[in-house]
Amino acid sequence: MDNFKTGTKCVQAGYRPGNGEPRQIPIVQSTTFKYDTSEDMGKLFDLEESGYFYTRLQNPTNDYVAAKIASLEGGSAGMLTSSGQAANFFALFNICENGSHIVSSSSIYGGTFNLIGVTMAKMGIDVTFVAPDASEEELNAAFRENTRAVFGETIANPALTVLDIEKFANAAHAHGVPLIVDNTFPTPVNCRPIEWGADIVTHSTTKYMDGHGAAVGGAIVDSGKFDWMAHRDKFPGLTTPDDSYHGIVYAEKFGLEGAFITKCTSQLMRDFGCIQSPQNAFLLNLGLESLHVRMPRHVENGRAVAEFLSGREEVAKVSFPDLPSDPYYPLAKKYLPHGGCGVVSFELKGGRGAALEFMRKLKLAAIETHVADARTCCLNPATSTHRQMTDEQLSAAGIPAGLVRMSCGLEDKEDLIADIASAL
Repeated sequence: MDNFKTGTKCVQAGYRPGNGEPRQIPIVQSTTFKYDTSEDMGKLFDLEESGYFYTRLQNPTNDYVAAKIASLEGGSAGMLTSSGQAANFFALFNICENGSHIVSSSSIYGGTFNLIGVTMAKMGIDVTFVAPDASEEELNAAFRENTRAVFGETIANPALTVLDIEKFANAAHAHGVPLIVDNTFPTPVNCRPIEWGADIVTHSTTKYMDGHGAAVGGAIVDSGKFDWMAHRDKFPGLTTPDDSYHGIVYAEKFGLEGAFITKCTSQLMRDFGCIQSPQNAFLLNLGLESLHVRMPRHVENGRAVAEFLSGREEVAKVSFPDLPSDPYYPLAKKYLPHGGCGVVSFELKGGRGAALEFMRKLKLAAIETHVADARTCCLNPATSTHRQMTDEQLSAAGIPAGLVRMSCGLEDKEDLIADIASAL
């Protein structure tokens, strides 16, 4: 499917049924798989042959959908996880260990910030957070001898900053490590980070890829381009024998295109078991089939709402990279020429109280912790996800008390604007 366009891949990549086979991806709702001999199964455990023996590691339904996402991103291999958080953890932990160091953009989803800055720190993995618009000198100064990865989000949640992918990729490669980019908000319909130098791409498929708030999930895609053997001292897990699989060296046996995902599946999925259920993978595929149709509508609605909010005196600030007034507009035009996503963040002048009253009066937009859905939803971080922080702490974190994150769905934009106007 490499020669086909994105829309065709959304519909048909990953699974091509043969004569008399199911037209839709089959749901293989089975924990285990039967073999005629122990020798046949043993070849799977030794990674000598491909196949399935236990759904905690792999499942055919999941692999069909992962292959579609890998095709959409222009990668060599992919895998599904139980959530976007699991995807980011696996992508980082697959090449990091106790004593490693990560360089990360500071403008990322709060849950991921906590994952890297708190939970992984307890595992002995350190991190240096840098501003997304840090200079090349500041970025390079963050690296250490034990740095093993660079991480960022194409469009950050909820700040909506745009990552300069090329700048971060160049810095990562100059120091012999891969760039991992979370591409959840734009999806491969609006940005393919691998084309700009990213080595590994992650997704919370719970968001636009599913698109209907039906199934939690995540995905990892490997570009198949990073040369692990050229930096073998940094990545022993990929370049030295794995005693738990009879001394296999992943980078040698599976090459650039298969080493990362094979290790991530055979080690991390084996040990942590954060598999996406086949039922969820099936639902995810239904969402993917219309992703290329939905994303332009999300962008259109987000732009209309952002433009409307920019002209309202009750609004102190609007963040939406597609707006010419937005500081990230130049980067958005470079990396997101067809638009980014339908999420708009804006600050109300009345602060926390105004945000609460505004959301209370909305009729169409629901107050939810969710984002990137077919239905419009909104959230005030100060009274929900960040409610433990004072107004001063919120301001220091760049999340003012009056901030509202609105995810514009697929409704008619005139109805959304009328609902917002009435609430204001």
